[in-house]
Amino acid sequence: MGVFNFEEESTSPVAPARLYKALALDADNLIPKINDSIKNVENVVGNGEPGTIKKITFVEDGKECYVKHQIDGVDKDNFGYNYSIVEGLPLPDSCEKISIETKLVAAPNGGSIVKLNVKFFTKGDAQLNEQEAKIGKEKSEAFFKSVEAYLLANPSYN
Repeated sequence: MGVFNFEEESTSPVAPARLYKALALDADNLIPKINDSIKNVENVVGNGEPGTIKKITFVEDGKECYVKHQIDGVDKDNFGYNYSIVEGLPLPDSCEKISIETKLVAAPNGGSIVKLNVKFFTKGDAQLNEQEAKIGKEKSEAFFKSVEAYLLANPSYN
């Protein structure tokens, strides 16, 4: 098995506590409201704590698809949330899983600094398909921007 690691840092005008609540704590309820292509989010195993497996059902290119996330870590005090994509559409055939470690820290302007560490765990000696990784990154960024836009448009969301 190979491991391909990517680190990225970005900023958001949204404060860490609000962003964390939307992305980690309230995502199951909020995300289907924000993104019309997501039909539902359900816990297949667990209650939201580490070890929980979530199934997210969505429509892409007119087809109903799904992805399963396994929650690996939740650090509410430090705005950390780690999960792995373990099954479903965004997981390339060459990968066993994709692990995403997220940490939000306060930015000097009152917003957030978003720190991501993404690890692709490939099957056997398979190489990472960089085009698939790029498409996944673009979808992830679009999803994040939709949550950010919702929070900016709805200042009463706490």
